[in-house]
Amino acid sequence: MTKIDAILHALGDPTRRAMVERLSHGPMSVSKLAEPLEISLTAVGQHLKVLKKGGLVKTQKSGRVRSCSLDGRGFALLQLWVAEQRPALEKKLDRLGEILDEDGQ
Repeated sequence: MTKIDAILHALGDPTRRAMVERLSHGPMSVSKLAEPLEISLTAVGQHLKVLKKGGLVKTQKSGRVRSCSLDGRGFALLQLWVAEQRPALEKKLDRLGEILDEDGQ
């Protein structure tokens, strides 16, 4: 699995996207992150593992509390990949527009 595959896989799940959205407001403990999700702490841990593999989240333990925060490396890589894909997509969309214009005449 490439790094981009890991990132897209991590963001492909609505629960993980919700976790990323919550962490965009700042770091928080795993238990606080889990509160609105209605899933077990074990499930949250599994989701965090996938997010960490994609380079989107990092965790650190201080005493008995594990804190989570966003990791910018994965997001930077995703942004670069999207920027690289944009010209080819725009070219295809331009061509589709030309075809639709021809059919509409």
